[in-house]
Amino acid sequence: MGLAGKTYTQIRAIYPIPKSTLSFWFKRANLPRALDRARQLVHLEDIRKKARKTIMDRRQAWIAEAREVGMKEAGRIPLSNTLILKSLLAMLYWAEGAKHEKVHGLVFVNTDPKLMSLYISLLRKTYPLDESRFRVRLHLHYYHRHREAITFWSSLLQIPASQFGKIYVKKRSKSKRFRKNFEGICFVKYPANPAREELLALGRTLSERMGMRM
Repeated sequence: MGLAGKTYTQIRAIYPIPKSTLSFWFKRANLPRALDRARQLVHLEDIRKKARKTIMDRRQAWIAEAREVGMKEAGRIPLSNTLILKSLLAMLYWAEGAKHEKVHGLVFVNTDPKLMSLYISLLRKTYPLDESRFRVRLHLHYYHRHREAITFWSSLLQIPASQFGKIYVKKRSKSKRFRKNFEGICFVKYPANPAREELLALGRTLSERMGMRM
C-alpha cells in the first residue's frame, strides 16, 4: 500500500508503529516528513471544502423535501370553498392589514408583489366589489422611476393607473444605507368597513378557537 502523502496518524492507522520510530526511520532514510506544514494546510483546506459541500448537499436535500411536502399539502386544499378562502384572507389581513379603529375600510400595505397579488385575488373571490372604488398609493425612494412603478403595480393588481393617488417620496439621504425594495411600498384601499370588521372578527375567532385546542 502506498504511503506517499500520508500523515504519521494515517500511517499508524495502517501499521501500529510508534510515531517516534516512524520519525527516526524517515530521518535515517533522509526522506521528507510524510506531510510538511504547507501540505498539511492544503490537505486541511481540502477536507474543509468537502465537509462544506456535504453540509450544503444535505441542506439542499431537506429543503427540497420540505418544499415538496408543502406543495403537496397545498394541492389538497379545496380552493373552491369560499369559507376557506375568506379564512385565508382574514389571517392575511390580520397579519398585514391596517387594524386601527380610526382606519376606514380595508387598507393593506406591503412591498412584496406576490403578497399584494394574493390579497387582491382573495378579496375579489370572497366579496362583491365595485372595482372603481379601489384606491392605490405608492411610497417610493429616490431611486424609483415613478411611471414604471405605477405601471408595474397597475398591471399586477389589475387596477387602472387613474385610481392611483399622488406618489409619496420617502425622505432618505442618498448616502444612507438601507435595503432597497423592489417597486416601493404599495397601499391598497377599499371603502368596506363591514368587510373589514368581518375579517378581523373571523381572524380573532379562529385564533381563539385554535388557542383553546392547544
